Parts: sequence; structure tokens; C-alpha cells
Amino acid sequence: MLLRLTFALALSLWAMPAAAFDTTAGSAFVIDQTTGTVLLAKNADTPLPPASMSKLMTLYMAFEAIRDGRLSMNEQLPVSQKAQSYGGSTLFLQAGERISVEDLIRGIIVLSGNDACVVIAEALSPTGTEDGFARLMTQRAVQMGMTNSTFTNSNGWPEAGHTMSMRDLALLAHRLIVDFPQFYPMFAETEFLFDEKESQNRYNRNPLLTLGIGADGLKTGHTQEAGYGLVGSAKQGDRRVIFVLSGIETARLRAQESEAIVNWSFRQFSQRRVGQRGTQLASAPVWMGDAAEVGLELASDLDLLIPVLAPRDLPAEVVYTGPVTAPIEKGQVLAQLVLTPEGLPEIRVPLVADRDVARGGFLNRIATAAGVLLRQINDGPTDAM
Repeated sequence: MLLRLTFALALSLWAMPAAAFDTTAGSAFVIDQTTGTVLLAKNADTPLPPASMSKLMTLYMAFEAIRDGRLSMNEQLPVSQKAQSYGGSTLFLQAGERISVEDLIRGIIVLSGNDACVVIAEALSPTGTEDGFARLMTQRAVQMGMTNSTFTNSNGWPEAGHTMSMRDLALLAHRLIVDFPQFYPMFAETEFLFDEKESQNRYNRNPLLTLGIGADGLKTGHTQEAGYGLVGSAKQGDRRVIFVLSGIETARLRAQESEAIVNWSFRQFSQRRVGQRGTQLASAPVWMGDAAEVGLELASDLDLLIPVLAPRDLPAEVVYTGPVTAPIEKGQVLAQLVLTPEGLPEIRVPLVADRDVARGGFLNRIATAAGVLLRQINDGPTDAM
């Protein structure tokens, strides 16, 4: 039988929940990377044209190839006619020349080079073509848990069927930060002069990098169909926030809204320790054990991201299937602590046994069964989820 104990977990003297961020973006996703708390989700799982933000997938796969030894930063790759044919934001590469992988990567990150993406794609494609690499991108995305992403090219050029969701883009940003810390600092570079003859094309389009708010990545995007978008990340103190916006009308509004989301994320939420490892929060009756009950405790310190004006008491439930059958080992997961901060998604934390409970002898088992039966009779029916 699934049982629940309801109680309040006292935090501190706060009064009200944080107001939700009212974004003008058509779709948005904001997550506190440090705690995994989703702060905002608007059309977050809808596949949409990602524009140049999908270049992050090409970069991720290039970083994997470098890590695995299939590509090196100083390797010179040839520019094809297909790469040269792309318009929009480019490095003005010419067919027949050879460019280092490092310059191509910086050209993608800082200058959003469509042509640079194709050079990388053709080098890593199983067929030597951009189409073959796009199919590989889709397969790799599925492996990474990006279930709403389909790629038809390497750079986000408008094309039917080339789509990503905002949640998928946030997951990709998270993986870039965590998996490739050696390469991630390049996303904070504000300038890259690749060709002195094209010196105006040298500045990063990310509007947040020079504002002093901890922003250090990742990628802007714009097409007529997709509108203006940004995959961003910022770190202040020990906290990092990742956010994705799409469908904004102008570059100016994108800059304003991105800055506002960063400020909202850090100012309206704070990380708090609400429980220490080993704190017993409840107990559960034991069936056929040498003890009548076992304590349920936190397996690790519990840090939560809470609205700064959250209520004093945080609604909480301990949920478990009981009675728990012996034998039980100390540290065995027996229950879940379910927390429901106002204005945030439900949070579930495992609770573990605070001690070993051996299987009881015959007389002990008879006494335990009788005790459990009496408790059920006296307590009446128990709520079930």
C-alpha cells in the first residue's frame, strides 16, 4: 500500500512566492544548472526552427572528435564548393583553401560562420557530405536525450524539418559546459579576427558578454522564420543558469529580455540548505523484522533553489510503500521526500533506512503482524496516492 506522511519543512522567515517571469519570447526554457531546478518553461518541448543555435550540435560533435583523437585543433581541413556556397554569416571561405580546425571552431562560436560548419561537417560525415553529417547529428541527439531535435544541415540554415526544442537546446548547452570545460571558455570570447580584409566581421553577437553579469556563452540565432533567439548561460558565485529564448521580434528586445532573465534568475531565487545528511524525517513500519519500524533519513545534504520570498513552511510529503518488509540494509532507499515549492515544479528526494533491520524470528514476526494489524484498525484507512 502506498502511504504518505504530510508535513511542512521549515526554511526561514520568508513571506511570498516569486513572481513568474513574463517573457515575450514565443518559447523559452530556464534552468538552474547547479540544482537542476526548472525556473521557466514556455512551449519548451515544441520542435521549432533553431536558426544558428543548432550550430551548438555541430560544435559538440567536433569537440567529441577532438577528444577521441579523430580530429585535432591544428589540423587543416579543405573548403568545398558546398561550404563556399552558403550565404548569411560566413568567414568568406574560398573553395580549395585549407583552414585549421581551431580557426573553424572559433569562427563558428564567435562569428557564427555557416561555411565553417560545413567544413567541419564534411570532415566528420560518414559519407563526406553535409547531409550525411546532419543524419549523424540527429542520431547523436537522440542518444543524448534530445528527443525533439531533427537536423537537415550543420548550421541552422532555414530548411523544412530542421527543428529543435528549447529544452533540447538547454540540455545541449549543459552538456557542452560539463563535458568540455577545456573548450567552453571560447564561448565567452567577444572578438575573433579571422580575415583582416573582412575586419568588420569580428565581433561576437551575444549581447550579454560585456555586461558584467556572469554571462559566458553560448550562441545567438536569427532567421525570418525563427525570429531572434539566444542560448545563454551565466554564472554568479556557485550558481549557474542556462536559458534558451526563441521567437523574439528584434535583436534589441532579445538583448533586453536575456539580461532581464539572468537578473531574475539570480535575484529572485537563492540556494538554501534545508536538510543535512542523516536527518531523520519520518519512520516506516517494518513487516516481519526484528524491529517494529525503521527511520527514514536524508542520504545527503539537501540543497534547494527557493524563491527568495517563499513561504516559511515548504509543503512536503514522505511517500513510501508500506509496511516495509525485512530484511532492510542501512542506506537502502525506502521512500521519497516530495517537496512542492510554490511557483516551482515538484521536487523528489530519496530517503534511506537509518539502520539495518534483520528478519525477525517466528514469535517476533507474529508480534509484528499483530501490531501492524492493530495500528491499521486504530488509525483507520490511510490516504493512497
